[in-house]
Amino acid sequence: MPDRPLILLIDPDAQLRAPLQTALDYRLHDWINPFGDAVAQVADLHPALIITAADSIPSWMPDVRANPATRRIPVLAVGDNVTAAHHNGIKDIISLPEFLAALPDAISERVRIYNDSEALVAQCDDSPSPEVLKGLHEFNSHEFYECHETLEHAWMIESGPVRELYRAILQVGLAYYQIERRNYQGALKMFLRTLQWFDPLPDRCQGIDVAGLRADAAAARTHLESLGADHIAEFDRSLLRPIHYEGMTPHD
Repeated sequence: MPDRPLILLIDPDAQLRAPLQTALDYRLHDWINPFGDAVAQVADLHPALIITAADSIPSWMPDVRANPATRRIPVLAVGDNVTAAHHNGIKDIISLPEFLAALPDAISERVRIYNDSEALVAQCDDSPSPEVLKGLHEFNSHEFYECHETLEHAWMIESGPVRELYRAILQVGLAYYQIERRNYQGALKMFLRTLQWFDPLPDRCQGIDVAGLRADAAAARTHLESLGADHIAEFDRSLLRPIHYEGMTPHD
């Protein structure tokens, strides 16, 4: 996880970049017209905030605002074109003078911080529940749909931030399930959704090798995209690797 949150800046006139550069606690990524799937590119960047000039909102913004993989990312429109902002699904609008006068608070109060909060750290030090262990065993047995059912219940009854660990695992499992069903778009959709749940997690949580799972999921996605929808039947099943965790049996 990067130390400083990323701000995705959409400002072809560059009037916002200079003042934003003074906000030293953030990294800026200038957005040029993307090639291919904008939702996938935004999901891969997983910015903590998107800032766009209200007069230059890109045509793909409604897709980003609506897609489950990216819709939790806050978006701020700077300028006076309220109509354009609303048309693109952006409700948070501020005029340029107000924005400049309010810096850096205008960012800090909106940015979505992906942090390792004390609550998450404390929960990651705990042992997984029997239900979570059951879900991990199902994952490693390639019972991916069953794993989804088990960990979804664990997620529903857990109110703390560690619940995102369970959601990350079950959605990787669903991606693998879709690969086995030769559903290219379904698998890719699930891979993209996992990114937001992985982002706040440490490399190890409740004895589970989160870093390893994150890397395995990324490798499986890369291989899937290299094959394309027409050749998903050629997917190397050895890339559907097990999750490593404390106490796992040799059969896992």
